[in-house]
Amino acid sequence: MTSKKIKILFTITNFDTAGSGKVVYDLVNNLDRTLFEPEICCFHSRGAFFKEIETLNVKVHLFPFAIDYRPFFTFPFRLIKTIRFFRKKKFDIIHSWHWSSDFSEPLAAKLAGIPWIHTKKSMGWGNKAWRWRSALSSKIITINSDMKSFYSEKLLKKVEEIPLGVDTSYYNPDFKSDPMVLQGIDIDINDFVIVSVVNLIPVKGIEVLINAIIELDKPEVKLLIVGNDQGKYADTLKAMTKGIETIYFVGKKLDVRPYHAISDLFVIPTLERGEGLPIAPLEAMASGKVVIGSNVSGVKDILEPFPNCLFEPNDVESLKKSIVTIMKMSKEDRNIMGKQMRARAENTYSVEKFIKSHTELYKNLLSKN
Repeated sequence: MTSKKIKILFTITNFDTAGSGKVVYDLVNNLDRTLFEPEICCFHSRGAFFKEIETLNVKVHLFPFAIDYRPFFTFPFRLIKTIRFFRKKKFDIIHSWHWSSDFSEPLAAKLAGIPWIHTKKSMGWGNKAWRWRSALSSKIITINSDMKSFYSEKLLKKVEEIPLGVDTSYYNPDFKSDPMVLQGIDIDINDFVIVSVVNLIPVKGIEVLINAIIELDKPEVKLLIVGNDQGKYADTLKAMTKGIETIYFVGKKLDVRPYHAISDLFVIPTLERGEGLPIAPLEAMASGKVVIGSNVSGVKDILEPFPNCLFEPNDVESLKKSIVTIMKMSKEDRNIMGKQMRARAENTYSVEKFIKSHTELYKNLLSKN
């Protein structure tokens, strides 16, 4: 390899939320700029987190890198635009963070002669497009232990598991919450505060958590749901909680640390389908908080050393039992468990480990091409 910097394009559809967007931000922000020249491509500049991306001081391209297959007869002509874009910018590697099974992007990269990597973020699988997307990949990054079961023995040679990373200096137990942030939330010093930071979509199973809190019927238990509270699913959840003064929808927040700071417990009640690797519970763990979650893909990886912190998905009774178990622990014992979870985040899911693994992958990929 020459001493020329490795020019990498990171593609992601948008920065509407700080979930995967924050992961891409951390990756680009922490790559060694003496070795790499990162650039970003997304569909549009909307979303509050896009302002954070602009602070990275890297080129950001607004370009439709993935296109619709239909109508089929115009697909090749439309694909040419993407091929030309990739070729003109002379990228050494394209690393896609697009969540879908789209294969137009890897096909364009292949025809442009550029190695293409994708991070498998979700548990979606089964259609032909996923298989084509995988076949066109130079490397496939999985983020939990269950994902490898998707791939044939031939494709497994391309697969490398690299869990997502969280900034354990940004999320830490010493953060002090600003009381002004929590205005309008009635919390007493003796209350037991449960937090769930979540993108409000049905697979997240928030209705299970709400039903558990309602059935517990303990006025000292306060639930704060942090996330975009607009849309049909959110409206259904709000209807469930009408008249209940212990459950709060606080909306989408770019900085969730104030809510971790006042919480006693973090809950992630994902349904049976599971997740890739949810960032929100990792942020809570890095903040020194006890986390419990449903026993599904992604979540069970995070909580592997803490089997007693897993409950059955879509099971209100199982979740209630888990909450009560944590509530019955002494504050000292909860603090000890919180420190153990913080150590788990530092040792297995730190951004430093995340960056090191990606750096080695990029260098190894180009050395073989």
